[in-house]
Amino acid sequence: MSAQPAFAVIGHPLGHSMSPFIHRRLFSLLGVDATYAMQDIAPENLATELPALLAKTRGVNVTIPHKQAVIPLMTRLEGRAQIYQSVNTIAVTPDGAVGYNTDADGFRHALQEGGAPLSGRVALLGCGGVGRTFACEAALAGCRIVNAVREADREMAAALRTFVQQLVPEVDYTIVSLDALQGEFDLLINATPVGMYPHTDASPVAAGVLAHTKAVFDAVYNPRETQLLQMAKAQGAAAIGGMAMLVWQAADAQTIWFGREFDPQAVAGVVEKYTYLSNFVPFHLQK
Repeated sequence: MSAQPAFAVIGHPLGHSMSPFIHRRLFSLLGVDATYAMQDIAPENLATELPALLAKTRGVNVTIPHKQAVIPLMTRLEGRAQIYQSVNTIAVTPDGAVGYNTDADGFRHALQEGGAPLSGRVALLGCGGVGRTFACEAALAGCRIVNAVREADREMAAALRTFVQQLVPEVDYTIVSLDALQGEFDLLINATPVGMYPHTDASPVAAGVLAHTKAVFDAVYNPRETQLLQMAKAQGAAAIGGMAMLVWQAADAQTIWFGREFDPQAVAGVVEKYTYLSNFVPFHLQK
C-alpha cells in the first residue's frame, strides 16, 4: 500500500492558519487521501529547510514572508508567478520544484462566483501585500484604477503604479488619498486590514463612497461580514468577502497538484462553512 501524498504550508510566523482545515476539506471533495501540515520556517533557514520539505512532499503552499524568497529554489516559475515574481504554491514534479501563484486565480474566481465582473472603473484601497495582485489583475483586465491610500503610503503606491505600468504600459492608474475617494465605480476592492477582527466596527471608507459603487470585494474574512460589506449591501451593491478568495486559491492549488477541477457549488459550500467558523475562531489571514 502506497503512502499518503503529503502537502504542507510554510511561513513565519504561521500562527492560526486556516490552510490545513480548508485543504483537508478540499481533499475530501476530490476523494483524495492526503496529509497537510504546517511548517514554520524562519527566513534564515529557508534555503536548507525547504529543500528537505520538498523531498518528502508533493506540494507546498507559501505565505509571508517567503513568497519571493523561495524563487531561487524553484526549477522554474509558471504563469502569474513569473509575472508577479511571487510564489504561493509549489508543485513537486519529476523535473523539480515548480512555482505558481494562485492568489490571482482565487481573486478572479471569487469575483466570478460573486457576480462581480473585473471591468470598468475600479477603486483599490491600499497598496501593500495582496493589493499588488489586485492592481495587476485589474490592469490586465483593462480596468481604470483609482488607488486610494493613506498619505503615509503614497510613495509605496507610486512604486506599485510603476510596477503595474511596466506590466501594462497603457493602464489608466490614478493615486488619491483615502479621504478624497469619490465617483462612480464598477468595483471597490479593500486590500487593507481595516475592519478585521477585533476592530470590526471600522471601515476604510465612509458609506457615502459606496453610493455609486456596483460591487465591493473585501479581502478581510473575519468577521463574516465586515462593516464595509454591510454598508455595500445597504447601498444595493454586490458584496463579496475574503473567504471566497482564500478557499478558491487553495482549490486552484489542488487543481495544479492533482489536475482536477472543482465543482463551483462544492467550493461555495466550503466558503460558507469557513466563513461561518471564522466568526468564532481567531484565525489570521496568511497572505
